[in-house]
Amino acid sequence: MSKPEPRGLIPVEEAMERLMSLAEGAPITERETVGLADAQGRILAEDLVSTLDLPPWPNSAMDGYALRVADWKGEPLPVSQRIFAGQAPLPLQPGTCARIFTGAPVPEGADCVEMQENAEVLADERVRILEPLRGKQNIRPRGQETTVGDKVLDAGTLMTPIELGLAATMGLARLSVVRRARVAVLSTGDELIEPGLPLGPGQIYNSNRVLLCSWLKRLGCEVVDAGILPDDLAKTRAALGALGDVDLILSTGGVSVGEADFLGHALREEGEISLWKLAIKPGKPLTFGHFRGVPVIGLPGNPASTLVTFALLARPYLLRRLGVRLVKPLQFKVPAGFVWDKPGNRREYLRGRLEQGRLVAYRNQSSGVLRSAAWADGLIEVIEGTTVAEGDLLGFIPLSEVMG
Repeated sequence: MSKPEPRGLIPVEEAMERLMSLAEGAPITERETVGLADAQGRILAEDLVSTLDLPPWPNSAMDGYALRVADWKGEPLPVSQRIFAGQAPLPLQPGTCARIFTGAPVPEGADCVEMQENAEVLADERVRILEPLRGKQNIRPRGQETTVGDKVLDAGTLMTPIELGLAATMGLARLSVVRRARVAVLSTGDELIEPGLPLGPGQIYNSNRVLLCSWLKRLGCEVVDAGILPDDLAKTRAALGALGDVDLILSTGGVSVGEADFLGHALREEGEISLWKLAIKPGKPLTFGHFRGVPVIGLPGNPASTLVTFALLARPYLLRRLGVRLVKPLQFKVPAGFVWDKPGNRREYLRGRLEQGRLVAYRNQSSGVLRSAAWADGLIEVIEGTTVAEGDLLGFIPLSEVMG
């Protein structure tokens, strides 16, 4: 039986807080071990702790000459050895310097490296230092990056090429990661038809499922394409019931209370609804509930509404279930290059982009216009009950922040 639905519209911050609480109550904890080549986009399942010092020995930060500051009296020094990266040097002979190259171990007894630009090689191959010396200059100390036992990455870290490179520096070939989330994606409505087929009267092409399936794959999810549900309550129940082995059912359309909104009816009659009707535009009818114990997020059917609500609400919910802590996308304050004189009672996210350091909104902000997002490079946040004048600072979320 459905829980009593809240009256009025739920503010965006409250909706996010409730979604995070729901996500934390249903964590995906199963893990697997994969090679570095297969860990791109995966979520680290346990803290990454260093098992070695990095670097494991003091090394030179540049090409130059290693010497002991106390040995330098302003006179030229003979070169006693040449040290390349990957070589084990001999201890530095007193009163000499060593030719050294970037990354090479600093020989025992040397306490500084002078860059080659500040040195002059004489005809007899002795080296004259041209600038005053400082102890430890141009030497990367042992353990500068990590020492044994340091926590390098937290569990819940999304593994990008940078984090994978860091794991490689510690000699790790395999990582423990959270298993992929299994997400079923379906669309509802007799008006929908697959791309490539001829349109009939009153029909439109189904863009939302393509959008969401490709987006979820970028997030590293295993996607179950559940197709298009017809406007039929019994078939909707049967289709939902067949998806009991997924972590999340993600639908578009049919979640309101209209006569043809059969997904909403199925949740109300055979599941439960925990969240419905948000103070967000586009995207007010977003619904969160369960069908026979399986979480369901019902996104609005209009394409721009689907995009905004998945980016700002469904995506963070899914990432939090996988253990990611920082799920809120970065937002920047940027001056407006447009006027918005229509204060509303919902938080509005305009599709827009940066032009010459100012935000410009797409001319048509209809929730049915996906072209607005293709033209845009981010979402412009307009707080409920406010207007916008030229130069006002507005929150801007780059689309690159939410696409992966």
